[in-house]
Amino acid sequence: MTDTISLPTPDAVRAAAARIAGKAHVTPVLQARTLDDAAGCALHFKAEHLQRAGAFKFRGASNAVWSLDDPTAARGVVTHSSGNHGAALALAAAARSLVCHVVVPEGAVAAKLAAIAGYGAVLHHCAPTLAAREAACERLRAQTGATLIHPYANADVIAGQGTAALELLHAAGPLDVLVVPVGGGGLAAGTALALQVASPSTHLILAEPRGADDALRSLQAGARVDDLEPETVCDGLRGLLGAPNFEILHAHRSSDGTPVEVIAVDDADTVAAMRRIAVHTKQLVEPSSAITLAAVLANRSRFAGLRVGLVLSGGNVDPDRLPWLA
Repeated sequence: MTDTISLPTPDAVRAAAARIAGKAHVTPVLQARTLDDAAGCALHFKAEHLQRAGAFKFRGASNAVWSLDDPTAARGVVTHSSGNHGAALALAAAARSLVCHVVVPEGAVAAKLAAIAGYGAVLHHCAPTLAAREAACERLRAQTGATLIHPYANADVIAGQGTAALELLHAAGPLDVLVVPVGGGGLAAGTALALQVASPSTHLILAEPRGADDALRSLQAGARVDDLEPETVCDGLRGLLGAPNFEILHAHRSSDGTPVEVIAVDDADTVAAMRRIAVHTKQLVEPSSAITLAAVLANRSRFAGLRVGLVLSGGNVDPDRLPWLA
């Protein structure tokens, strides 16, 4: 299901930006002097937790939905998701009055499942494995004729995710480094494409949980690692790097020849960074977002004195997991 797509081009990111204009929010770029001092560099946070449906995922989902011709769209869409992509696709589909089926794994965050259902999708539960999710999607696609909108191995999704980087660069100006989270790799690959057209000199760094470090291992080995069982508090980063995303990231180089770098982050550091963001910016983000700040704080010498962009990818936090709200 993930290996046969045509790779998107850098120009596809620009086309996606035009397609989703007026549909996706232009999210703000946040700064906090206290965090700059702690990191030893100038931090520019792209606030995608303030995006529609609470995550950057709406960009790719919206681009994919509005790329469908009318006869295809009328048959609906289907995907699998543990949360943010499912909610984003449900919301984007609702804007075109399309039926949306979302396969969800056992153990997914309750608040995210409620959001998916709240946006009008039909939920289908399955075992918590990628194989079970993809098998369920294939059954639904065959039964309904719906179009599969894969959460990260879809050319329109990848291109749409890259629009966040375009906006960040437009608002913040030239950046030395751009740090994004990596799970399935849609945001990471889309960002790599965006940098090719908007800021080739910017170095791309991926922040990944140490307990789900398949992207790090894959890029080091030059071949995808697809047998890792992720274990991390970052529920949005438990997906393994998709084949097309690996291909884009493996080939990417900044203008000085620097390849994509991956920083593995301990969950404890990510949770601490989540708290710092809440205290110093008054923003509540997911661990999958806070991991970007954690990567910088754990490697101060790597980022010292630089202008650093960070994508805060989502803010769909389950309030039942926050002790002061429970």
